[in-house]
Amino acid sequence: MAVAVPALTRWRSVRITLAPKSFPNAANWLGVSLIAVVTLVALAVPLLAPHDPLVPAGLPLRAPGQGGFLLGTDNIGRDLLSRVLYGMRASWFAALAVVASGVLVGGLIGLIAGAAGGWVDSLLMRITDAFLALPGPVLAIAVVAALGPGFTHTLLAVSIVWWPFYARLVRGDVAALAARPHVESAKLAGVGPIRLAVRHLLPGAAPGALVAASLDLGTLILTLSALSFLGLGQPAPAPELGADAARNLSYFLQQWWIPVMPGLGVTVLALIGTVAGDCLRNLMKKER
Repeated sequence: MAVAVPALTRWRSVRITLAPKSFPNAANWLGVSLIAVVTLVALAVPLLAPHDPLVPAGLPLRAPGQGGFLLGTDNIGRDLLSRVLYGMRASWFAALAVVASGVLVGGLIGLIAGAAGGWVDSLLMRITDAFLALPGPVLAIAVVAALGPGFTHTLLAVSIVWWPFYARLVRGDVAALAARPHVESAKLAGVGPIRLAVRHLLPGAAPGALVAASLDLGTLILTLSALSFLGLGQPAPAPELGADAARNLSYFLQQWWIPVMPGLGVTVLALIGTVAGDCLRNLMKKER
């Protein structure tokens, strides 16, 4: 008996010690997997949507749950569930496209600036600072106003103002990595500048850029929806969350679901992007 009790005590202590560490880690991985899940669901929207988002499917102004319409219908009888699903699909892929372009353009500029140093670094960072000094939303609105409303123009406008953040981030990480002993050893061994940047500097700077990109998903969805709400997105009758909420504000007091459902779609997407970004940041901290 004297031997069994300590053994049981040790087993219990291991259970108590491991539980707080394992569950948060699993929750973080679950949060990161939301990005893949939402992307797969967005790809399957044409199969999931019960009706064509552009064509009336029933009587106008049906409340949620009436006539078999889960979220109701709008003022001309189009299924709101289908329009919200297609709008969320467009917003999600638009945010991913802007993030990808920002990481590629900004990351490349930051990598060149941090690896080259000298006047190249100064020139590229002054250009970056010039973009950072301009108010991003105002510059995006100006670009869309100059090019004309449209989905492609909105993405281009937001991409123009989004890359400088990644350029600054990657440049700082690369400059810090360039002073480390293994990079100095590679320079002394005669490694060329391109190979040095790709093999030794880029892998160290990539995790920070990925975390920043994931954290930006929620903000980007809100930014794109705000531009759409102002009338700078796709023209009617395209299903777009911000535009649908703006066009149907006059129904808010009587048929509240028509402007509210697109707004809920924006909220859900932004929340998923923010949670996934936080979870990825927590995982990266633990690995470091």
